[in-house]
Amino acid sequence: MDRAMTNRHQPVQKTRRFTILLLGTALAVSPLLPPGADARPGSGYSMGSRGSRTYSAPAPTQTAPYGASPMQRSITQPSSGGSVNGPSSYPRSPYGAPYSAPYAARPHPFASGFLGGMLGAGLFGVLFGHGIAGGLTGGGSFFGLLIQLLLLGLLIGWLVRRFSGGARQGTPIAASPVYGQGGPSAAAAQVTITPDDYRAFQRLLLDIQAAWSQQNLPALQHMATPEMVGYFNAQLSDLASRGARNVVSDVRFEHGDLSEAWSENGFDYATVAMRYSMVDITTDMTGRVIDGSSTERVTITELWTFMRPSRGGAWLLSAIQQTR
Repeated sequence: MDRAMTNRHQPVQKTRRFTILLLGTALAVSPLLPPGADARPGSGYSMGSRGSRTYSAPAPTQTAPYGASPMQRSITQPSSGGSVNGPSSYPRSPYGAPYSAPYAARPHPFASGFLGGMLGAGLFGVLFGHGIAGGLTGGGSFFGLLIQLLLLGLLIGWLVRRFSGGARQGTPIAASPVYGQGGPSAAAAQVTITPDDYRAFQRLLLDIQAAWSQQNLPALQHMATPEMVGYFNAQLSDLASRGARNVVSDVRFEHGDLSEAWSENGFDYATVAMRYSMVDITTDMTGRVIDGSSTERVTITELWTFMRPSRGGAWLLSAIQQTR
């Protein structure tokens, strides 16, 4: 009897051991699996700094008509007023909203609170025969009702003009900035982008991708800000810890246009929407492809921001933002 019971429980114990062994193996090899996020430079995140416009939406373009995603990683800290280097005379447009969309005028809190109570109380009293001053009795009740309604309407109209009108006068509608050079700060000087600048942006796009594939951090330090190089280094280290390496090749610039360009605090900035295609694969340390395709191209649209000293110098990549 005891031997039969023992033989009966052996398959159950073997199944449990197999399940535990399978779960342990999965946990052990999970760091070696290819990452789920994009492995190209930037990892598909919005990161970097754009001066005082780091947390404001770049102007939409034909290449990126729906704008950019909000900044997810940046060493620039937003201030309580929404501006990094000082208050802005332009109202900030929220992400996903066009720059020309004016802010809706908000009703005065007195108008929305007190007037609502007056209207409710006055109509309640009129309907139930009390009115504002207790109502009238006898044959003049209907005539008194009309007088009370007239007085109530005049009072409410005066209060609405007194409080709500003043609030609307204090909220000017923001003018739409010039396409390609708009932005939140009226004090920022506009920058003219020349054909040589556009060629420099395109060359940086190709060279950064090549240095990324070669894991050449010294080369990246000559093409990007220290902040962006730090992000690239962290991403490459994360891939290496997973036993993986990302390689992009045959990068082709497809189309691009200027979103905005400005100057502030001794630096020029230019945000450019760029569409490019490439072969993007992730391999293990033996060269075996574990993610992507070596025969199919992928097309990417991003907004890259470049900066340089206003007195002259080379452009450096300072931010990458994903499109919506």
